[in-house]
Amino acid sequence: MAGLVAATHYSWKDGNLALFGSDEEKAVKKEKAEQEPAWAPVKSINSTTLMVWRVKNFQLEVVPPEDVGKFFSGDSYVVLKVEKVGNQLLYDVHFWMGKDSTKDEYGTAAYKAVELDTFLDGNAVEHREVDGFESELFKSYFTELQKLSGGYASGFNKVKPEEFKPRLMVCHGMDRNHVELTEVTFSKRSVNTEDVFILDLGNKAYQWNGQKATKDEKYRGNMFLQHVATERIGRCTTVVVDESDREGTIEFLSHLPDAPVQEDKPAPPPPFKKAVYKVSDASGKLETMLVCEGSLPRNVLTPDDVFILDTGLSLFAYIGEKCTWNEKLNALAYAHNYLKTTTHPLIPITVISEKRPSKELEKILE
Repeated sequence: MAGLVAATHYSWKDGNLALFGSDEEKAVKKEKAEQEPAWAPVKSINSTTLMVWRVKNFQLEVVPPEDVGKFFSGDSYVVLKVEKVGNQLLYDVHFWMGKDSTKDEYGTAAYKAVELDTFLDGNAVEHREVDGFESELFKSYFTELQKLSGGYASGFNKVKPEEFKPRLMVCHGMDRNHVELTEVTFSKRSVNTEDVFILDLGNKAYQWNGQKATKDEKYRGNMFLQHVATERIGRCTTVVVDESDREGTIEFLSHLPDAPVQEDKPAPPPPFKKAVYKVSDASGKLETMLVCEGSLPRNVLTPDDVFILDTGLSLFAYIGEKCTWNEKLNALAYAHNYLKTTTHPLIPITVISEKRPSKELEKILE
């Protein structure tokens, strides 16, 4: 999906992310980051760890372990991945923007992601993730990645059984060990023969295997179904139905209305040439200047500038070692605000500094 034109409900794509101030504020911002209660547990991390926070009323609340991997379209999140390599801790900070989240929510998530990097003394790689356009790196963190409609309070364990809203999800994944489930319109018309679907009724869950679904998709669906049964501790029965099972399919479909389904297929992207831009505020206002087009040469990257490397499928904001603190703080906003002027505003963003090696960046440089 990456590189495609934005769907209309991503109205926030027209808005800028706010910039973060001046070099003189460095000490102040570090002190403020030290005072954020959400970051207190980060101080004691000394091993490979994954932490997730949800934005609520401009504050962060930690997502409990049993809900890590569930992302609701009405919310925005901050995700910290810590990987221990030898004696070194490598930090990746992501903020995830739900397609129905408000400007206040995703703006807070973006600010807090940068603040967390400040708390970590600028040693993190920053990432922007958009609902439905997540990077492969982000997806790899979760054995089960669920993208659900609504907000966090609508989850199974947050409501009374009689108030639970049934969901229909399509099952995908990168490999046999990673399940990705995306909620689709609750309708018979959403079901097709190519995919595996999970129908979650709260106290009963179905796995329906389309005739053309792969073995891996069926396996991943079954992994998820078993997890649901375990998580709900006897409060949910599970049923697996193949499309060839006529009676089972009739029973499965009987729970779904024959409601219309709005096609949400992005338009094919126009031709795009990968390009490198230099970002500068030397004139007193932010300017993005084209350096080269059609290639991403390594030798154009200099230590005293911020560069945007746009492949059309992903974007890197490269921060030279001699860049100012202000440029470091604002690189994520620079990249976001640049992308909103393109035909592919939703692609993943990675902010990488010269001092932190990046396998992903090395793959695209020539």
